[in-house]
Amino acid sequence: MGRPLRIEYPNAFYHITSRGNERRLIFQAKKDYERFIGYLESSTERYGALIHCFCLMPNHYHLLLETPRGNLQAILHHLNTAYTNYFNKRTKRVGHLFQGRYRAILVEKDSYALELSRYIHLNPVRGKLVNHPLRYPWSSYLAYTEKTEGWDWLRTSFVLDQISSNRRRAQRKYREYIKDGIDEEPSDPLEKVVASTLLGSERFMNWVREKWIDRLASHRDLPALKKLSLRPDLGTILKESEKRFGRGVIESRRVAMYLSHRLSGRLLGEIGDFFSGISPSGVSQNTCRLEKALERDKNLSQEVLSLKKKLSQ
Repeated sequence: MGRPLRIEYPNAFYHITSRGNERRLIFQAKKDYERFIGYLESSTERYGALIHCFCLMPNHYHLLLETPRGNLQAILHHLNTAYTNYFNKRTKRVGHLFQGRYRAILVEKDSYALELSRYIHLNPVRGKLVNHPLRYPWSSYLAYTEKTEGWDWLRTSFVLDQISSNRRRAQRKYREYIKDGIDEEPSDPLEKVVASTLLGSERFMNWVREKWIDRLASHRDLPALKKLSLRPDLGTILKESEKRFGRGVIESRRVAMYLSHRLSGRLLGEIGDFFSGISPSGVSQNTCRLEKALERDKNLSQEVLSLKKKLSQ
């Protein structure tokens, strides 16, 4: 499996899942759950994490968290490494506790925080551990419905404020919202995730693509980037140019290099290497020459414009 894409920036909002290796238990006793909750608290103190919601299941956990400092990897490294060290020492075991890398979905919080909080809090019910989340002590649900001692670090206000600015009314309505989810199981919000990475509106996804992902696309070769980036890759540009102008035709190569410069977001050196060792200045010179040719030749200009639109879709 390819390495997952990590998009990090200040105030990003995530749904996190991390599972036990081979789906084995990661929590075996009450003190295990309590210790992990302690690490959640320390992540807010040391790394500035905002924990909105959590649920600790026997062999995995869910978090809804925000990263004001844009430091997701540092937060998750702290949680998983510290807990693994504790658990291995307590149980006299060695090796990895968690299965590979955690799953981090970047979420449009205003649209999905409420729905995801219910999805997380209902995990013990779906897993048939309890028939109501009130009976499950290892999630943040109790803090959403009543005062929980020692959990001042947990941020419940953002989700509850989406229901009502009045705390008591919001808590009452949230209990009803959870009950509705028990009586009639709602659709899984994670089914709407794009490329295992993004959950949000088209506007949100376009913003993330343009502001964050297209930067990464110039430097990293990850499958998720190819799915999410608005920019076509160099191979696609050359292939489409050869379809339009003919394979092995000099015009195909010139147009492909020009469109790579204009559309791919790749560095000049990367484009030059792709086209068999052309220097960065050679790529720039090709662009200048072709632009002059487009001014003189209307038919060529229309063909290139048509190809550019196709590649930009």
